[in-house]
Amino acid sequence: MKKIDFKKELKHLYKPSAKIHEIVHAGPMNFIMIDGEGDPNTSQEFADAVEALFAVSYNLKFMIKRGSQQVDYGVMPLEGLWYADDMTAFESGSKEDWKWMLMIMQPKYVTKELYDEAVENVKTKKNPAALHKLRFENYTEGEAAQIMHIGPFSEEGPTVAGLHDFIEDQGYKRTGLHHEIYLSDIRRAAPEKWKTVIRQPVSN
Repeated sequence: MKKIDFKKELKHLYKPSAKIHEIVHAGPMNFIMIDGEGDPNTSQEFADAVEALFAVSYNLKFMIKRGSQQVDYGVMPLEGLWYADDMTAFESGSKEDWKWMLMIMQPKYVTKELYDEAVENVKTKKNPAALHKLRFENYTEGEAAQIMHIGPFSEEGPTVAGLHDFIEDQGYKRTGLHHEIYLSDIRRAAPEKWKTVIRQPVSN
């Protein structure tokens, strides 16, 4: 059986430096996605979305491991695209007004047909509340600036500001949505050791 660590194979996207800003090109890749809004710390909608995403992603992992592909891989981390109708909500701390698109990258072995089958499997076994809101889509982020943030989410501000300064200094403009990739299991790791990829799409 073939074993693959996609975080290593895509190291330039999922294991950036915590000290050096860089420009990367992301995509195209397939994702399971779900949209929602509200404070990620208190919103039931957010918790339901995460549950559904991982339930289907793990079902797909085991389908591919046991199927004709005979490939074993680690489920990819949770990612989030963040925005608000009034972007000052990010500065004012009004997290109830935050909107998000949560997603988990799927390897090339996952087809739309396999995804549909996995959704039905999960529906039969658990049927999580947000399952019907999921979708399987190809997504190309394109050119983006990124850096690794180490520490709790509440202390991301200076990291984000530094990334924005880098973008401006390099002659780029910010486009698209603020992107975060959550590499740590926050249930087990100490907050000061949490690793989060901070990414911002850019254009010339």
